[in-house]
Amino acid sequence: MSRDKIRHYWVFSFSILTALIAGLTGFPISIAHANATQASAAITATFRTKCAVCHGPDGGGSEVGKTMNVPDLRSQAIQGQADAELAQVISDGKGGMPAFKSSLSADQIHTLVKHIRALAAKK
Repeated sequence: MSRDKIRHYWVFSFSILTALIAGLTGFPISIAHANATQASAAITATFRTKCAVCHGPDGGGSEVGKTMNVPDLRSQAIQGQADAELAQVISDGKGGMPAFKSSLSADQIHTLVKHIRALAAKK
């Protein structure tokens, strides 16, 4: 092979290798982003089905919830509670609120607590 062909071979090989590495590096990042989006959608759906009936989609209280005097999840009274306290209320219920420990996993309950924390930022 001539020097020119060898040089073209190495440039081509290096280009292919660089493209392959760049593609493989971006793939796990896109998977991680997709998983985070799915998890966020799942917890939003859980909140909508288990909590929003009384607390409203934004945590401020639905019409039904307001007639039962449910607390605004965005309020300082709720946001000032420790994560463990909120998780216990979700798990065991309180007042007229039902217990969810039989229908939600511990991970789902803790993720709901994070979701409740995020509601305050949207207020």
